[in-house]
Amino acid sequence: MRKGRVYASHSPKAFHVDACIPRLYIAHGSMRHNETSPRVFRIRSLRVWLQRPVLAGFCFVLSASAQDPSRKHAAERTETGIDVLAAQKFAPLRGRRVGVITNETGVDAHGRRTIDVLAHADGVKLVAIFSPEHGLAASVDAAVANATDSRTGLPIYSLYGETRRPTDAMLQGMDALVFDIQDAGVRFYTYVTTMAYCLEAAAKHNIAFFVLDRPNPLGGKIVEGPVLDSDRPSFVGYFPMPVRYAMTLGELAKMFNAENKIDADLHVVEMQNWSRSEMYWMTGLPWIAPSPNLPTLANLVPYPGIEILQAGGVSVGRGTESAFLEFGAPWIRSQELLEELKGRPIAGVTFEARTFTAKTGAYAGEKCEGVRLTVEDRDGFRSIVMGLEIAEALHKLYPQQFQVTKMITLLGSQSTVERLERGDDPKEIETGWSGDLAKSQAMRAKYLIYR
Repeated sequence: MRKGRVYASHSPKAFHVDACIPRLYIAHGSMRHNETSPRVFRIRSLRVWLQRPVLAGFCFVLSASAQDPSRKHAAERTETGIDVLAAQKFAPLRGRRVGVITNETGVDAHGRRTIDVLAHADGVKLVAIFSPEHGLAASVDAAVANATDSRTGLPIYSLYGETRRPTDAMLQGMDALVFDIQDAGVRFYTYVTTMAYCLEAAAKHNIAFFVLDRPNPLGGKIVEGPVLDSDRPSFVGYFPMPVRYAMTLGELAKMFNAENKIDADLHVVEMQNWSRSEMYWMTGLPWIAPSPNLPTLANLVPYPGIEILQAGGVSVGRGTESAFLEFGAPWIRSQELLEELKGRPIAGVTFEARTFTAKTGAYAGEKCEGVRLTVEDRDGFRSIVMGLEIAEALHKLYPQQFQVTKMITLLGSQSTVERLERGDDPKEIETGWSGDLAKSQAMRAKYLIYR
């Protein structure tokens, strides 16, 4: 069993100084009837109050560690692919002309960009950079143009602009492509498809493809949601797999390469010290927002189940710090919806009525009534199940306004959407996925790297 690591982000409310300093010792100098001489009292009192911040910090550390024993010590922190590659002295890339597909999340343990690490690696010639949706800085919510990297002077080819695949001209003269991006663990998050398209391009041009692996932030065990219909591949659904697939990008690359018969020269630089049971907050790694609307892990946890609602006609808080932590629309009545949700069996989350002004989308600038959610039990919480319950509630209360059929784009399952439209119980809909999920799990098992 690994020892816990301190959460630096724990609320100071977890600290109670009286739990650390004996009550009588503090009280000793504050009682008027105390027999200690005034001079001794003042010295002792001063000493206690000078030491109080130190003791407070110490107690906070103990309190935080006790509250989150799953957190790793710095020495146990997960090593991502870029750090493992550096420990190998970049041997797999020596003598190669390399292109790197990355963004703001591609950094080593010291916070250095993978771009800069590769640019200064002995025997490696970095010749181009490729950026996914949201651009190199992971901050743009629109199409991204080609650019030049100010630090290295290298071209940045956007794979979310005029093209979503590397062109022949972009790949000319390259011996290897390196992929280093933090994923969100969700099928419709487009970095999955960008990796797959680059893998296909590498195979076409006989270029070796390296995935510098990173943790699945939602862990490697819990699978959720319907399997994508085989006739619905798109940029938000590359492969028939569940919405929450519980695989790393390295594992996905292996599965895509074999099952889609891409036959690329694929190499996965595996992580060290990561296990399937670990969510991102257990890895000891800092969270770097992979896109503008996932600034924290709190936004990520409910993301799969809330994002599927957007196509139906609700605002999901995009453009704010509360993205995927609230949802609403001008036609929703907060209290009415809140009462409906409170009567449903949705584990690990609480709801409260919320009124907000939408920042982007169809209701930009409009007042929206809706609900704010708080995930209180990450282990017991199932985002997709919650999303189905909310969708069914919205369809029940506002059948003319909530367009449940449009959820097909991200859910990717026609039968699931049809059952929601009929008003079927979400629990029964979930049970109906079992056959497809069993087949998907059997396929997935062949490509798992980590235990």
